[in-house]
Amino acid sequence: MVGREREREREREQRRGRRGLGGLAVAGGVVCVWLVGSGCSGEGAAVQGTGGGDPVAVLQRAADRLVAAGSAKARTAMEMASGGTRVTVRGEGVYDFERRFGRLEVRLPQDPAGTSEHRPITELLAPGALFMKNRGAGVPDDKWVRVETASLSDGNLVTGGATDPFAAAEVLRGTRTATYVGRTEVGGTEVRHYRGIADLARAARGASDGNKDALAAAADGFATAEVPFDAYLDDEGRIRKVRHRFSFVNGRDEGTVDVASTTLLYDFGAAVRVRLPDDEDIYAGKIAAGPGGDKN
Repeated sequence: MVGREREREREREQRRGRRGLGGLAVAGGVVCVWLVGSGCSGEGAAVQGTGGGDPVAVLQRAADRLVAAGSAKARTAMEMASGGTRVTVRGEGVYDFERRFGRLEVRLPQDPAGTSEHRPITELLAPGALFMKNRGAGVPDDKWVRVETASLSDGNLVTGGATDPFAAAEVLRGTRTATYVGRTEVGGTEVRHYRGIADLARAARGASDGNKDALAAAADGFATAEVPFDAYLDDEGRIRKVRHRFSFVNGRDEGTVDVASTTLLYDFGAAVRVRLPDDEDIYAGKIAAGPGGDKN
């Protein structure tokens, strides 16, 4: 009898133990559900972190991240294709995203025969304006050409042979659809690659005062206001590389010109010294057509 009583007591203790473990499991589950909203789930946090959040929202904020970074060095490349001919214009310089000022040295491609070497064009970028030196036949060597960017049918996304780095970023404010492609590297820096389509009219509505009118002009002047793009952002949300594909109608022969404009940004915090020319240093005459086909 004593042995049977001991056996029954052990069975009762085991049942109580199982009920206690079950209660702990339920309590743990409740706590985990509550903490999921705070990022408790390791798996959920990893999935969220891979793309840095909603791609459209991330891209629309990219220009603000550049302003917070202050400044950067930049390299640009503009590939233009029309009638079976393809040319590439390259630039290099610095840009101050806080003050919206920059300086680029833009190099035109050689003539088809490869016998003529063009002098680089010095471009000064300012809110609403583009200043160019060594730009166009008939312009004295010591004079600058000033262009109001809002007066150009492409908003100076193409005309200067290089897209203003901040304008390139503000195009992304018009991001309508976007997907996260994956992680890769740009210039040795790990980045997130996004692909999407921006709307220039939408970008203009959200742009800074210096780019608002220019982007609105581009929305009306391009063959389509939709701009496909690939953007590469670092873990701080700053653009390291962005490639836009523009399309506009060449007024001289009514043909469509396809343009791929690439901007690379690096060395954030670089010193930027830009002095705009005085009024007496600005040329007021006519010049030849530029890389984008506009005459000034």
